[in-house]
Amino acid sequence: MSEAGNWCLIESDPGVFTELISGMGVSGVQVEEIWSLDDESMAELKPVYGLIFLFKWVNGQPQPVMTDSGPTDHIFFANQVITNACATQAILSILLNRDDIDLGEELSNFKEFTADFGPDMKGLAISNSDLIRSVHNSFARSDPFVNEMQDPKSGKDEDVYHFIAYMPIHGALYELDGLSQGPVNLGACDDDNWTSRANEAIQNRMARYSAAELHFSLMALTRDRLEMCEEQIEELDGLLLSLPENAVERQQLNNDRTALQHKLHMEQEKRARWHRENTLRKHNFIPMIYNLLRTLAERKELEPLVTAAKQKASTRSRTMKQ
Repeated sequence: MSEAGNWCLIESDPGVFTELISGMGVSGVQVEEIWSLDDESMAELKPVYGLIFLFKWVNGQPQPVMTDSGPTDHIFFANQVITNACATQAILSILLNRDDIDLGEELSNFKEFTADFGPDMKGLAISNSDLIRSVHNSFARSDPFVNEMQDPKSGKDEDVYHFIAYMPIHGALYELDGLSQGPVNLGACDDDNWTSRANEAIQNRMARYSAAELHFSLMALTRDRLEMCEEQIEELDGLLLSLPENAVERQQLNNDRTALQHKLHMEQEKRARWHRENTLRKHNFIPMIYNLLRTLAERKELEPLVTAAKQKASTRSRTMKQ
């Protein structure tokens, strides 16, 4: 795989992915972590544009078989040619296969520019995109002790994790994995049942692992919940203004508005928390820690703290053995 300027490993987190998407100029969408693909959970998240699945890569494990599904020229599919880029590539696989998402000027131009490219050239185009690379690498941790993800095909012994995408395209469910030869058609579906079909595919993948394997993550690319709440509140306000003061419907509409206002507040708090967490992820705390330790050493307070910590650890170890 090409290094293409050394792409960093990024964390599997909905706040990271949402800010990454926004950084590429895309608007009106966000990412949510999900724990179940049952109908009730999916109804809460609608509209769902696609799913992003994280799993531990096992070299030599059987992959889904590509079916003869006819031409796939209408599908944006890129081979992964960059180590550590699978998260961003899974996100792009969904974004660039939707016509109902505002991609912004730069990503729209990228989609148009690469429309006639083959999968390998699309992968190289991603690796050479200054926008995509810079936004991806903006989430690099400053910690010099963080190990980067290894190339899934390198054959090394370290655990390696990989992201792929599932989404409906023109009446069929597709698995989009940059390490596959092409998009995998998983069968016909419609807008109402595609997540159920995806659930089957994900469960089949998970069944290949031992019962002790818990390293999976599933996220959904959805419409921006803030925008949805604001639009629904605005719609209710319009209805309230059109009703007379003594209308019996006003009480229920006011209750609905209060519920939406609470939901909006919760979403705003979540976005603020995501932003703070992302800021902390990017911040380099090493200089602060170094200066703190140096100050403690100059005051001759460091050695007693180290001794006390060793004694505490030793006591805890003896207690656990008893």
